[in-house]
Amino acid sequence: MNNRSIQNWVPSDIAFKIASLLQELDLCALGSCSRFWRELCGSDHIWAGLCRDRWPALGFDTQKSSAVPEFNPHQLQQQHLDSNLKGWRGFYVNKHHEMASKADAVIAFLEQCISSESVEVNHYLVAMQNMNSMQFGFRDVVLFFFKENLHVLLNLAGLHYCIAWLEVPADDVMEALNSCKISDRQICVQWWKLGRWLYGFRLRDESISRRTCLRDVAMMKEQEVLDVLHRGAIHEVIRVQISAAKPVSSPWSCQTSS
Repeated sequence: MNNRSIQNWVPSDIAFKIASLLQELDLCALGSCSRFWRELCGSDHIWAGLCRDRWPALGFDTQKSSAVPEFNPHQLQQQHLDSNLKGWRGFYVNKHHEMASKADAVIAFLEQCISSESVEVNHYLVAMQNMNSMQFGFRDVVLFFFKENLHVLLNLAGLHYCIAWLEVPADDVMEALNSCKISDRQICVQWWKLGRWLYGFRLRDESISRRTCLRDVAMMKEQEVLDVLHRGAIHEVIRVQISAAKPVSSPWSCQTSS
């Protein structure tokens, strides 16, 4: 089927509507089918919408979709971005590579801080602050942090950032966790509180431990855990440690044959 027959078969407005409903990979795949689809799927109107949806914190002007933000040459050289791509599609691709580079930096930092499968909360919160200053969007987190091959604490960092900083609705977060197959991964949060004073004597420090899965964190079933993670070691809480939950072993039993 040539370009002219495609145009006769699919009205331009319908074709544009179809393309505008697709995500990046599907859009690029459709654009590789023919010249007609390549020109349509490269439209600035479509890619401007994808940019606004993925990075709302950048504050793109919806009334001026033709004004494409520019990467300066220094950025392109330092981050090995593609200066040949133009328009909103070029901006999207280069911005994606920029965010991938920033995600690698956050992941490397947290992996360096993880000792014996655990991380102290002050390092964890630094990673959260870095993600916020780097303006990660929800889709960035899903692409770069919701991976099965990453340490569960990196999954947790992305999840916590979506809940506390981006305020993503729980249903959207759960859909992402399920599609990435990480919702059942488990963590353990342990914190120590200063011992209470009783009759002029201070009691021993109290240790509290909570084991939970990412699904329950996303659904706000572990609000106490979220509060501790968000506050960190402050006031009566003197230390917070986050780790991957160790497998629960079943009681060993010995059976003798009669």
